[in-house]
Amino acid sequence: MPELSRFYSIVIKMIFEDNLQHSKPHIHVYYNEFEASIGIDGELLAGNLPPKQMKLVQAWLILHEDELYKAWNNAVMKKPFDKIKPLE
Repeated sequence: MPELSRFYSIVIKMIFEDNLQHSKPHIHVYYNEFEASIGIDGELLAGNLPPKQMKLVQAWLILHEDELYKAWNNAVMKKPFDKIKPLE
């Protein structure tokens, strides 16, 4: 599962061909013992995150929406995608 970004101890990943379980474009987020699948639109699809980290991820999603959709389109076609800069 390739890493897209990492910031404030939050790790964002995207899986190749991951459009079966959640057909909506999404990312996988890891923070300490927490794991969540979150749509690129910010909807929580599975798992959970603490509220502060969820807000940080949602802000990051808004800032990088175009890059995320490009990465998603590549990932479902098993093509490599670029890392995305963290929050600054």
